[in-house]
Amino acid sequence: MIRSITVLFLLILISCTSRKKTEIPNEEVAIHKSYKDLTKLFKVWRAFETPPLFDGAPDYRTETFNNRNAQFISLRKKLISIDTVGWPIKHQVDWHLIWAEMNGYDFNQQILRPWRRDPAFYKTLWLERSDVPGHEGPTHHKILDLWTYHFPLSEKDRARIIDELKVIPAINRQAKENLHGNAKDLWIAGIKDIRTQSKDLNDMLNLKGVRNDSAVADLINEAIQSTEQLIKWLEAEATTKNGPSGLGKKHYTWYQQNVHLVPLSWEDEVMILKRELARAWTALKLEEHRNRDLPPLNAADSPEAYEEKARASAKNLMMFLEKNEILTVKDYFGPSLNKHLGTYIPEATRNFFMITAHYDPRPLYSHFYHWFELAIMDRHPPESPLRKMALLYNIFDSRNEGTATAVEEMFMQAGLYDESPRVRELVYIMIAQRAARGLGSLYAHANEMTMEEAGSIHSEFTPRGWMKTEKELLIFEQHLYLRQPGYGSSYITGKYLLEQTFADYAKMKENEGKKFILADFFDELNAIGSIPVSLTRWEMTGLKPAINIP
Repeated sequence: MIRSITVLFLLILISCTSRKKTEIPNEEVAIHKSYKDLTKLFKVWRAFETPPLFDGAPDYRTETFNNRNAQFISLRKKLISIDTVGWPIKHQVDWHLIWAEMNGYDFNQQILRPWRRDPAFYKTLWLERSDVPGHEGPTHHKILDLWTYHFPLSEKDRARIIDELKVIPAINRQAKENLHGNAKDLWIAGIKDIRTQSKDLNDMLNLKGVRNDSAVADLINEAIQSTEQLIKWLEAEATTKNGPSGLGKKHYTWYQQNVHLVPLSWEDEVMILKRELARAWTALKLEEHRNRDLPPLNAADSPEAYEEKARASAKNLMMFLEKNEILTVKDYFGPSLNKHLGTYIPEATRNFFMITAHYDPRPLYSHFYHWFELAIMDRHPPESPLRKMALLYNIFDSRNEGTATAVEEMFMQAGLYDESPRVRELVYIMIAQRAARGLGSLYAHANEMTMEEAGSIHSEFTPRGWMKTEKELLIFEQHLYLRQPGYGSSYITGKYLLEQTFADYAKMKENEGKKFILADFFDELNAIGSIPVSLTRWEMTGLKPAINIP
């Protein structure tokens, strides 16, 4: 089926290569040269992308997709008819963002089909805000973000949560109608997500004021009962599942290049992740040798010790960024980071990231650049109306996860740990972990490994055995990466693409006879917003991405 999609896009690409008026399809004769026309189309597109309701829940039934396909084709033709010749690069970039989203919709409809293959798609209740612009992985269109509520509920929030709770029984009923895929790993792992929802719904009953509100409590209990019924159905159906869950190399490559606009193939990503894994292990052992006469890092061994270490580390990171002019530190960056410092966890139950944080949280807090980006998005979003909200289908992953991973090493190389060189070891351990888990996810998508086997790569090639201490993180990450193609590799491939952008930007400044200023690079990066790195590079350097887009 992907062949037919590819042929369609090739025909579109051929017809639009030079973007001349005479080459626009006959049924779309009008050429719109106004950026305003693009922004209007974006609003129409986003309204269309949200499915109609069926029985109170978003409608993912096959017949509904079929009935709406002509409208989708019309919207795509309208996008193609817009002539961007002569537009500023930033406006051309926005055109490509809509193009990528439309490709994502088409791919989801024909190939990925999470509503058919992936039980976790039907998880409605989310307790926390994601550290990237949207929730990781495919989600349905009417989720309940509990983190947006304060208890006891205001009248406004009470009305909102009542409407959102009503979705759960309806979407669970639809799940039984829609879920007919044979992706074994996705099916079995997805049941765990639905079980978690049942537990979280039960916990909601203990929130302040809920038990005294019979309408809200009754809806929660109805949602619990419905979720438990869905779990039983999924468990019964699981015995019949025996098929692969990965996309296969060709589908994966097409998706990366045409939806996430990552100009790499499956094979390219394997090579990059293998190289980064070897580099991280080598650098780690050299660091250990260089530091062999230094005292080892001491992990926090009490809640008080962890809190003291966490607050001192956050303060040190913020002072370093400002004093060394790494980027313009907004007054809300520090408070945004301070909300996510973590808490003490006993040694026996620490997962990988909390192991590193108990030794020194600064490498993890560097990755929490995420919270700076979200704070900027909340307070000073880009001017473009297309970039004020999260891109669909996790298209932001190379930018947000790639940047967060890249700055761990960039801040280190800029001198963050000059007075505590042992912390450099933690940075390379974290890079190795991300390379190993991404590599496992690539083999899973190629259907060369099961999810469990991919997890073994993730576990075995993380230094010091730190992925073997707590299995829940391992399952969570490999499940997410199987659900969302490209996410597992995006930390390292996005880092690679951002480093390429960094180099091109620096060379451009040198060629222009201008001084390279590090803060200018990060400030421009932040101002552009959470878009694919390939498009960020185009906007920052004028180098158009070498991917198959018109």
